[in-house]
Amino acid sequence: MSASEEEKVQVEENLVEENVAENVAENVALKDEEEADDENPSKKETEFIEDTPWRTRMWEVFTTFSPLGFVAFGGPQAHVAILRDHLVVQRNWMDEDAFTELFAIGQGLPGPTSTQLVISTALARAGPLGGLMAFFLWNLPGLVVLTLCGELIKNFIDPNDPPFWLVGLPPAAISLVFKAFYGFGAKLDSLGVILALVSACVAILINGDEVIKPTSSQYVFPSMLAAGGLVAFLDSRRSNPLGTYKAPSKGWDAKSDITINRIGIPLWVGFAIFLVWLIVLGTTIILVDVVEIENDYLTIFEVMYRIGSIIFGGGQVVLPMLQSEVVPAWMSKDNFFQGLALAQSMPGPLFNFSAYLGAVYKGIPGALIAYLGLFGPGVILIFAVVPFWARLRHVFWFKVVLNGVNATAIGLVGAACVILWEAAISNSADAIVFCFSGSLATVFGIQAPIAIIAGGVLGAILSNDVANLGQLSF
Repeated sequence: MSASEEEKVQVEENLVEENVAENVAENVALKDEEEADDENPSKKETEFIEDTPWRTRMWEVFTTFSPLGFVAFGGPQAHVAILRDHLVVQRNWMDEDAFTELFAIGQGLPGPTSTQLVISTALARAGPLGGLMAFFLWNLPGLVVLTLCGELIKNFIDPNDPPFWLVGLPPAAISLVFKAFYGFGAKLDSLGVILALVSACVAILINGDEVIKPTSSQYVFPSMLAAGGLVAFLDSRRSNPLGTYKAPSKGWDAKSDITINRIGIPLWVGFAIFLVWLIVLGTTIILVDVVEIENDYLTIFEVMYRIGSIIFGGGQVVLPMLQSEVVPAWMSKDNFFQGLALAQSMPGPLFNFSAYLGAVYKGIPGALIAYLGLFGPGVILIFAVVPFWARLRHVFWFKVVLNGVNATAIGLVGAACVILWEAAISNSADAIVFCFSGSLATVFGIQAPIAIIAGGVLGAILSNDVANLGQLSF
């Protein structure tokens, strides 16, 4: 090899070494920048990701929820399963953690849990208008049917002498409340069982004590939920906790702010929405209880809005409080439980029962006012809270607190089972219908409408007008 060739090879080797050194230096610098970003997340730049057009996402919300309003049978447990299958598994709108967190938030807020889950998932997909559209699509079929049923029962059924073919419906309906409690309770960890047991015992005590007034639940229930969250937080700090806690979620600010932009509600607006809920609650209570304005429709709205603002744990928990408010002032106990059976057999949330109650009392206008009153607080509050969730879901203590709140709320569903059993089961025939319908729905997986109809048929056969069996007081 000539001298010139050797010099050429030496130059090329030097160039290669320089390139390698430069690449190593660049990689080290890049790593240092990433570590600095991790230590100072406020300095990270948000990556811009082009989002799906808003009209497309609104159309997705419409096509997703319009059929669900007609097929969402089976109560809250079935609703959660249906929503998870459609939104997480089939359409991949969000991951499992986000879906579970939104469900826990619904459990920890006043109002209908499944409806709040519908609103929050649609809100995270297509913004406030998407959340409102999903709300009405989810509720509309049950709202229409229960309003019409309330009108028919008001005009054609004697409240003091219900027909024999309706006597089996109340115990059949109550069995589905037990089914919901079993489904939720079976998923609790050791700490969750303890929290649920304590909240159930306290709720039962409030309902059946001579000294403690049932109305104290409006203060006790929120306090128990807060205590449940605190206990879960303290347990999570122990070296050997009773509860099971997942790692904090990644959070929406890790790579992009696409979900926060989709929600489209700043934190200050969320706080303002919360104030709206509080102002409406205070104003209606003052007008009815302090100023004592005598107007039936205002009374309907005040009763429903107040109950909707203080009831935690979903539709089953609201039933004893509704019964104490509307029976016998608005209707008979039989009318109440007949409507409950109809509500249990309809698709959509149990809070649609409010339309039936309003219709029996004051016709279609009463149905609409009762519907808006009972749903209003939960809808307003979920719009207020979701913007905060989008920013806090990556914080560990936030997820831990939600676990405790959720378990405590499940205990309130258990208390509702005990309270409603006492009110709806009056003889052995009722108990037989309860066991029959409950077994069909829980063990054999029969859909709610079929289980309730089957229980109604059995109750009719056992009634005084047919076989006259099992009529001694139970």
